Amino acid sequence: MKAQLCLASSSPRRQALLTQLGYQFELVAPNIDETMRAGETPAQFVVRMAKEKALAGQALLAPQAETAPLVLGSDTIVVQDGKVLGKPVDKADGEAMLRRLSGRAHRVLTAVALSDGERLEFKLVITQVIFCALSDAQIAAYWDTGEPADKAGSYGIQGLGGNFVRAIDGSYSAVVGLPLVETRELIEQMIAERK
Repeated sequence: MKAQLCLASSSPRRQALLTQLGYQFELVAPNIDETMRAGETPAQFVVRMAKEKALAGQALLAPQAETAPLVLGSDTIVVQDGKVLGKPVDKADGEAMLRRLSGRAHRVLTAVALSDGERLEFKLVITQVIFCALSDAQIAAYWDTGEPADKAGSYGIQGLGGNFVRAIDGSYSAVVGLPLVETRELIEQMIAERK
């Protein structure tokens, strides 16, 4: 790829997905406040987070480059009954989230934003995920693997948590953390517009 691309994320899952698209990229890890604002809907929140990550990454890199690099930001949240289920704060919180998801549907919202220093484009992808019923023993055993501790909604679909997913309607890669089709489309569009 001719244009310089940077991923504003320390997530190994997002790095693997962007590599899957065939792009070479650098990493930046901007530090932003990820607190939801009063009155903000889950969709507004996840889009704002993706945009802020892209812009913060751009701010870290732009002074070093003649041509501003393309900086990609992304954020993923799990929403059920209008409530955002973030990363669990502890074991009790994680297990409570899994009990809440057990046997029910929830939505995963992933926003991806791309900045070239002048423009900021984004896409929002919403995927429905349905969990099978989980026993307390299954929930406890899953928590003890350590996998849920740093995952939104307290599960990773690409890992052991995938064992609990009965059905998915939408983008699997978006649930993992980066919607492949939408990300590729954003990058291709911005590169084409730069020429």
